[in-house]
Amino acid sequence: MEYQTVHFTFVKHGIFYFARKIPNDLRDHYTSTKISFSLRTRKAAVAKARATKASQQLDEHWHFLRMQNLDLPGKHMLRVSKPHPTGPVVVPGPENAPQQPGITLSEAVAVYLRLKGANRPATFHRAAERSCGYVIDICGDKDITAYTRADANAFRDALIARKLSGSSVTRIFGIIRSVINFAASEIGITLRNPFAGVYYDRTAGVEGREPMSIADIRKVQVKCRAMDDQARWLVAMVSDTGMRLAEAAGLLRDDIKLDGPIPHVVVREHPWRRLKTSTSARSVPLVGEALWAARRVMAEQIDSKFAFPRYNKGETTNANSASAALNKWIKPQVSGRCTMHSFRHSMRDRLRAIECPADIVDQIGGWQTDGVGHGYGKGYPLKVLAKWMAATA
Repeated sequence: MEYQTVHFTFVKHGIFYFARKIPNDLRDHYTSTKISFSLRTRKAAVAKARATKASQQLDEHWHFLRMQNLDLPGKHMLRVSKPHPTGPVVVPGPENAPQQPGITLSEAVAVYLRLKGANRPATFHRAAERSCGYVIDICGDKDITAYTRADANAFRDALIARKLSGSSVTRIFGIIRSVINFAASEIGITLRNPFAGVYYDRTAGVEGREPMSIADIRKVQVKCRAMDDQARWLVAMVSDTGMRLAEAAGLLRDDIKLDGPIPHVVVREHPWRRLKTSTSARSVPLVGEALWAARRVMAEQIDSKFAFPRYNKGETTNANSASAALNKWIKPQVSGRCTMHSFRHSMRDRLRAIECPADIVDQIGGWQTDGVGHGYGKGYPLKVLAKWMAATA
């Protein structure tokens, strides 16, 4: 941005005036090469303040004029338009031909988020806006019926050129398909979604998550006892429960139940930390190092309702920060490409190794169990879960 020096001109009766040259690239917008006007004061301090404010206002306006001539940066971070207030958009057709309801992709996102985005986290909204924004960047903001397979293939090629992994491409295409299908259903049209069935290598760049060996788990747990701080309590709790890191990091102290015959932790949804699935809400018995960590958490004298307050300083649990820091700490102590999430994979293997029934494994880990019958009742009692968890410790 071009800046010019602000000039004060002392004229008759001691009144201060403001003067500033107009940048060369904006001369077409003005009838003069300079802006000059009275600041309506005789006091230098007041004149300086008024001139500074005027100069800032000019900078902002000149920036706006320059941006009008440029392609807006960050267009893929779509800010959706509002759906038509009186109903679906009508696409003009040949004269005397019946008009079909239509809706652009940006309007489709608005409808999708208005109806399906209620009470969903900000990440849900960002994912829909970003994914469809990519399409608009590459293929344009068209009526959803106007996109073709050629558009979808060009979009795929652009994502691959950005070296996105197969799983990321799959996630983006899935969101786009959902938005288009939902919008089409809402306005009552039938279409063949061109973003469905697009071929690409879904395994490209995808690294499998490895379970952590028992030897490495014990090594990490010994380190946790030695360091004995809040971050290591979190590692220890995850290591012997198989909880997701975000689930553990967002716990309240009230979620940890140490009184009673079976110590356990209650995994439930909170405003600051949503659960991944409905089956993620559960009670997990505390055994081994997870029980040690829970006792250390509850013994700490702090003025916070959170079990791990260092990861709950904002409106949402900062699981990403916890993951980055703890993975960095764990990496030199374990083999392979193990991360904090490896504890969760390992817990499933540890339960398999003692021949724990699959539906009990699913209940402990909060995984979805197939079959209609598994949706009935409250599941296994805590006593049964504790028996199997104790066998893994």
